[in-house]
Amino acid sequence: MKYFKYFAITLLIILIDQAVKMWVHYQMDFGTPGQIKVLGDWFKLHYTTNPGMAFGMQLGSEYGKLILTTFRLVAMFGIGYYLFLLINKESHPGYIICIALILGGAIGNLIDSIFYGVWLGNAPYDAPNPWFHGQVIDMFYIDIWEGFIPDWVPIFGGSYTALWPIFNIADASIFVGVAIILIFQGRFFEAEKDGKEDEIQKQFIDEKHA
Repeated sequence: MKYFKYFAITLLIILIDQAVKMWVHYQMDFGTPGQIKVLGDWFKLHYTTNPGMAFGMQLGSEYGKLILTTFRLVAMFGIGYYLFLLINKESHPGYIICIALILGGAIGNLIDSIFYGVWLGNAPYDAPNPWFHGQVIDMFYIDIWEGFIPDWVPIFGGSYTALWPIFNIADASIFVGVAIILIFQGRFFEAEKDGKEDEIQKQFIDEKHA
């Protein structure tokens, strides 16, 4: 049960993420014509696909997507094994839950990359094959600001830009997991630090009495 309750969180994130993506794919029109306003122009449902990494970044080669998907696959096993080790070590439950959220998000987007090119036929037209070239489905659009950036602004000047990206449940799960770790890292790692200090102190006492 100690493994199940944490891996169940990962499974729940995957199921919710995939269910929302399937609903969006089959019930919404792609792009602006199918856009649904939830809270005015600030929060909208907007069906789009992302062929690359976060914020639409891509590796610029013919096999860039294949490399990216393979990396995600390796990372998934790495995070999964790390989660297993944390549960065995009885680390802080909050920290373990955060890693479970990150793993669920990673697997959710990995499923898109591996299978959606075949299941949904959404691989780019120039992909060598549909396997491992699926595009991730995004739908939550928080439009904080959108407009033209003046030319005098360094780097980003002279372009029309939306301030906030479009994301999905998997992205949100990863973001929340990482954010909570950053905010509560002192509390998460304090127990582990205290445990190591107690172990060192016990070892010192044992050696002293030996």
